[in-house]
Amino acid sequence: MKTTLLRMLAGLLCALCASAGRMPVEDFNLEGMAGKWYMVGIATNAQWFVSHKGDMKMGTSIVVPTAEGDMDLTYSNLNADGTCWKMTHLAKKTETPGRFTFTSRAWNNENDMRIVDVVYDDYAVVHSIKTKDGVSDVFNKLYSRSPDTSADLQQKFTDFAIETGILPENIIILPKNAECPSA
Repeated sequence: MKTTLLRMLAGLLCALCASAGRMPVEDFNLEGMAGKWYMVGIATNAQWFVSHKGDMKMGTSIVVPTAEGDMDLTYSNLNADGTCWKMTHLAKKTETPGRFTFTSRAWNNENDMRIVDVVYDDYAVVHSIKTKDGVSDVFNKLYSRSPDTSADLQQKFTDFAIETGILPENIIILPKNAECPSA
């Protein structure tokens, strides 16, 4: 059991080291990220996700670039009871274009977010390292301008997630969901 635990910890450390080196896409265009995105895929080994992934559904994100070069992010998801869950973050730019940081007040964690692959009118792959109480988890998200994505794009996302240390069973393409009513 001790050997198994050590192997798991070594694997996690390797995954975090590999993730820390993930660079944002070259020639990142903040204005190109503006607008509505559907969160169609998510991949992480975080324990809360493993426990709740069966209940998750597609949501939307609105990206609004600020004059300072930051990103105002608003996430929303329609709950089964018809209520709307929303969360907003101001992701602050860093010296590296395409890399942003923010603190989530809702989850009390630090986020290092990188746009690692993007075709601005089609999809974006976002790679984040979320840290809370000294523990870091890798989160990969697949965003699309449409709620529908190709099998090739889904495979590309799956391959990327595995490269960053995510277990295959913790990579999901989210089922479609109705959207929150406009506020």
